[in-house]
Amino acid sequence: EAGLWADRLSANIELPTQADLDRFAPEKKVADVENTMAVAAGRIAEYQAERQKTSKAPRFAPAGQSTQLIVGASPSDDTAILKSATHLYRTHKLRRVYYSAFSPIPDGDSRLPVAAAPLIREHRLYQADWLIRFYGFQASELTTAEQPNLDLKIDPKLTWALRFRDLFPVDVNKASLNRLLRVPGLGKRNAMRIVQARHFHSLRLADLAKLRLPMEKLRPWITTTDYRPDVRLLDRLDLKQRITAKTEQLDLFTTPISALTGEV
Repeated sequence: EAGLWADRLSANIELPTQADLDRFAPEKKVADVENTMAVAAGRIAEYQAERQKTSKAPRFAPAGQSTQLIVGASPSDDTAILKSATHLYRTHKLRRVYYSAFSPIPDGDSRLPVAAAPLIREHRLYQADWLIRFYGFQASELTTAEQPNLDLKIDPKLTWALRFRDLFPVDVNKASLNRLLRVPGLGKRNAMRIVQARHFHSLRLADLAKLRLPMEKLRPWITTTDYRPDVRLLDRLDLKQRITAKTEQLDLFTTPISALTGEV
């Protein structure tokens, strides 16, 4: 009945693992939540099929279903959080997973952290989520066993690129859309615009600047007809620090936009 009234249904799993739930909410079971999600997904599919036959059929949760994961309340790292989110997307066709940074309350449970989780961690998870859903990344590519949490100083795509420098620079006039989507500073919309524009002429650095791209962030990773970065730059041990320093001021303006969309 709720699905016939609501635009979207949400069965909140809250924490990424059953071990986390056993610690803080032992009455809550991952299997029960997923069963609810499965029922909702089945009903959504049934009503969609019915509406394809007749427009008079009722609408059932037309905006799909979502869930929420609390970040920083439990010891689970970002690897576990992204693994859980990816599983839920694939298994139950969720429309969105929301990440919420833990914030303590007065006289809360003594087992909970006394300090709030940094909001930038929540932001990085949204960026990683966007990369997984729209940029072709796998969750396993965004963290490592040595670094199970996302870097708080730089976005997850840039972190990935720094680990795989041998894949760069990318020729914007020849690379596939999938390759362009992995270039730091190049969002999906502009990557598609590049693919369309190069049908008419070879792109120069000035052409990319006209697209209002973050050129300082982009320069080390691309080549154009008239530009090729110093290959030694990609081998520098301090490349992360150099890029971070150059883009820090720019990020003051781009971060609020990215926080809303997740686009990297």
